[in-house]
Amino acid sequence: MSLNFDDFCFILKKEPPVQKTELLKTFAKMDVNNNGYILHSELCSVLTTKGEKMTLDEVNAITELTEMNNDGKFYYHKFCKSYMTTNEQCLKSAVEKLEVDSKLKCRQFGNQVEIFSEMAESPDSKPKSERKTEPTPLLKGGHCKPSSTPSRKISVTSTISMGAISNKSKLIEPNAVKEWHCAYSKGCFFLEDNDEVVSHKYKLLLPQRSTVCITIKPVCFSQMEGKCSPWLAVDTALYILNENETEEKLKVVNFTELRNKETFGWRGELGAGDYWLIPFTTGCRFKKMKKQIAKEAKLIYEDGNGCLALTKEFRTALSEIFEMIDLDGNGFVNLEEYNFFEMRTSGETCDEEAWVICKQNFETKNNELTKQGFMDLNLMEASDRGGDLSDLWITLTSMGYNKAMELTEACPFSINIYAEKCKPQIKPICLETSGGQLKKAICMNVVNKGDAKPMDNSETIIIHTYRSDTRITSVIENKTEDKTIIHLNNERSKNCVNNRRLSTFAIEVAPKSMMVCQHVMPLNEQEEWIYNCIYSVLS
Repeated sequence: MSLNFDDFCFILKKEPPVQKTELLKTFAKMDVNNNGYILHSELCSVLTTKGEKMTLDEVNAITELTEMNNDGKFYYHKFCKSYMTTNEQCLKSAVEKLEVDSKLKCRQFGNQVEIFSEMAESPDSKPKSERKTEPTPLLKGGHCKPSSTPSRKISVTSTISMGAISNKSKLIEPNAVKEWHCAYSKGCFFLEDNDEVVSHKYKLLLPQRSTVCITIKPVCFSQMEGKCSPWLAVDTALYILNENETEEKLKVVNFTELRNKETFGWRGELGAGDYWLIPFTTGCRFKKMKKQIAKEAKLIYEDGNGCLALTKEFRTALSEIFEMIDLDGNGFVNLEEYNFFEMRTSGETCDEEAWVICKQNFETKNNELTKQGFMDLNLMEASDRGGDLSDLWITLTSMGYNKAMELTEACPFSINIYAEKCKPQIKPICLETSGGQLKKAICMNVVNKGDAKPMDNSETIIIHTYRSDTRITSVIENKTEDKTIIHLNNERSKNCVNNRRLSTFAIEVAPKSMMVCQHVMPLNEQEEWIYNCIYSVLS
C-alpha cells in the first residue's frame, strides 16, 4: 500500500509533532534535583514500567549513545536536541521524496490547510459578480491556456492590478494624545517548526461607549535604533471581537486595515464592555529562514578571575528578550510577564514561592525583576550547569534566535488603544497558536467585505476575494454535501508573494464549510503588482 502526499499530511495533522519544551518538561519531572541528567537506573525503571513500556534492549540503545551518556548518567537536554534535529531531517526527507512526483507537487496541502464548519451559522453568501466558467484574459492580449488535466471541470480566474503602495497615511491617529486616554501593551509573534504562528492574545475592557483608535505595529528595540530590523517589514493586524457573544460565536467587530507606514490601525466607536484583541500576520513576510550558520555565536567566557561572564552579543540578545517580555513597557518584568516567558521557553510557570526566592537572589524593584536581575539569572543558569549552554540555547531558540544570535523567527509588536471618553484597559491573557476564532474572523471579513465569484451554475462553490492597499486574501466557500478539491495557479502573478510560498497548490474544503486559500502581498511595495489566480475544481 503506497502513501501519497495527501495521506501523509493528514497523518501529520492528526499527530502533531512533539515540541522540544514538551520533551524537556517530561524529563524534568524525573530530574527531581534539577541536575540536568537522569541516572540510567532511574531512566530504565521509568521507561520499562510506565506508559508504552520499552524493552531493555530499547532502553540500552538510548543509554549507549555516547554523546548524551556519561558515568551512568543520561543528559536529557542533549538527547532532546538530537531527537528534534533527527525528527526534522526525517520529516524533510519524507516530504522531498513525496514531492518527486510532479502530480503530487501540484497538490500541496501541508500544514497550511485549516478547515472549520461555518455554513450552519452564516447566511448564504450571495455572489457579487457574474458567473464565469471559463478563464478570463490575464493581461493585455494574453489568454489562459486550457488545462491539461482532464479532471479540472471548471475554472475561474481572479485578476487584480495594484499600483505601488502610497506613503500617504490613511490612518487618522489622535493628534493630541493628552486629550485621549491610552492603554499600551507589547507582544510577539513566534514561528513554530510546523510554520504555525504563536502570539499573545488580549482582553480589552472599555468602561463606557467611546470613540477609539486601535493600532498595532512591529517594535524596534532601543539598542537597534538607527539599524534596519528585518521584522519591521512583517505585516501585522488586530482583529477585534465582541466578548458579549458566546465563546463559540464571538462577533467580529472590525480589524486594523488602515495604514501609516508600518502601523496598522482602526478607528471607530465601541460600546462599553469586554473585547478580544487577536493579533494576526499573513505569513507572507514572516517565515522560516533557510540560512547556513558559519559559526555558532559565543554565549559566555571566563573573565580574568576565572569566573563565567556573558559575552557582549549574548547580553544584547538578553536585553532584547527582556524588552520582548516586558509587556507593559515599564522597564521591569513582573511575575505574570515572566511566566509568559517561562511558558514559551520551558513549558512551565513560576509560582509565588519561587518568585520570592528569585527576588532574594536577583535585583528587583517594586516586586518586579530588573534587566540586570534578568541578566544575572541567566548567568547563574550557565554557572550552575558548569558551562553547559544547552538550556541557554533553548531559551534563545524558543524566543526566535538562530545559532548566530539573530532574531529571525520572532516578530515583536506593540498595541496602543486610545479612547476619547474613558480609560481603556488591555490585559494579555494567553500565548498560543491562532485558533478557530481568528480563522473564522478572517473568513467572515472576506465574505462580508470582498467580491464573490461562483465556480458553478448552482453557485455551490464560491471564491471570495478581499483586497486592501497592502494585501489580498481569498476564501473558498463550499456549500455542497461533499468535500471539494480546488487547484490554485498563481504563475501569472507579478511582483507577488503568498503565505504558502508556492505558485501552484491545491486545497481541500470540507462539506458545508469555508476556508482561507491564501494571503498575497507585493514583493516590492514601490512597484506595481498584479494578482492573478486561476481556480480549478479537481473533484
